This record gives sequence, structure tokens and C-alpha cells, in this order.
Amino acid sequence: MTEAAKLSILIPVYNERRTIAEAVRRARTVDLPVDREILIIDDGSTDGTGEIVKRLADSTVKVLTQPVNRGKGAALRRGFEESTGDYVIVYDADLEYDPRDWPALLRPALEGEASAVYGSRFTGERRNMMFWHWMGNRFLSLLTNVLYNTTLSDMETCSKLIEGDLIRSLHLTSNRFDIEPEITAKLLRLGVRIYEVPIRYTGREVEEGKKISWRDGFPALWALVKYRFVPARSIRP
Repeated sequence: MTEAAKLSILIPVYNERRTIAEAVRRARTVDLPVDREILIIDDGSTDGTGEIVKRLADSTVKVLTQPVNRGKGAALRRGFEESTGDYVIVYDADLEYDPRDWPALLRPALEGEASAVYGSRFTGERRNMMFWHWMGNRFLSLLTNVLYNTTLSDMETCSKLIEGDLIRSLHLTSNRFDIEPEITAKLLRLGVRIYEVPIRYTGREVEEGKKISWRDGFPALWALVKYRFVPARSIRP
């Protein structure tokens, strides 16, 4: 299956005109053992990002446009729906994550060991994040482990590689950053054993343009609790 497999690379973007072209270049040029399609979801950018991504479109890069900013979750849900790959991975346009780690995430999936592979920022090389961001991530991962009987080190990682048919089958509803715990919670509710591999991470902070803040921790917390107890039919209709 390896030769015929395809990876859908989803790049949700909002006001990232300084980094989006480089992000796409890295996604295009990284050496992968599979075919690729790149879907850029411009989530109502107002800084000229939209004009840049239109110029990047070609036979392997498809641009999807949200008319107004609705949030990362809404952008990803659009991307999941329109993806066609055997596997799907999320790649933020801010260059915090490194596509050179994608072969390591693909390996367990291609070898039939996992249907969901997460890249952990806490077990590989990294530019250390600020203490309160670190604390928030560690707390949410701990809560996930307690609620769902697992041992994830990095639930909030954006580097999630998931079988295409699986992610497209989930009934996802989040519009903002709570899409991350929603995906994880629903996978775990379905009995999916998540595989983790170490990845490199160069985290930004607020003054460098990072958009997620401590306020987003509360919806994430609520999502983890809520999806632990929702009816199964709301996970995979």
C-alpha cells in the first residue's frame, strides 16, 4: 500500500503572510514515502495572506477560502471534508513544526501499527516554551490520561497524523482551538490507541504572533470533560 498511499497536508492559515510561503515550500519539498496533496485553508485573512496563497496554488496545492474568520476548528473541518488522502496531517503555517518529522509519523501508520500517530513536543528536540504554556499543555494531557485511561505526553500537539477515512468519519463540531481535544477525545472514545513519536518544535510566543492564549484553555478543558460522556452516536454517526 505504501507506493499508492497519499498524505493530505492541511494548512489552516489566518494572517500569516510572513511565513505561509515558506511553510508551503517545506511541505512541498520534504522527502516522503507517499504521494501528497496540500490543502491551504485561508480562514478569512485580512493581511494579504489570501493573495499570497492564491499564487501558491498548483496541481498539488489546493486553496480553500473561508469568507470570514471562523477559527482553526472550522478551517480544519473544511479541510478534513475536502481531503482525499489515505492519511491526513495538520501543519500550522507558523513554522513551529518541522515537516522533516513526517516520515517518522508515517512509519507506524504505513506499517499497520497505528491509525493515529501524534508528534510529541515533550520527548524530542525543542525550543522550550514559556512556563505557563508548558504547564497548561501538561495539565490538559494529564486530564486526558485520567479521563480516557491513556498515557499521552502531548494531547495538544498540532502534529496529528490520522487515517483519512477515520478522521472524515468523526462528527467534529468545534470552531476554535478546542478542535484538538475534540479530535483526541473522540478517537479515544472509539478505542483508538494513539501512537506517539518525538518531534522537533520551535514554539512562538504571543509577541511573535502566537494566537492561542490561556483563555483557550477553558474551552479545551470543557471539551475533554464533555466528550467523555456524550452519546457514542455523536462521535461517529
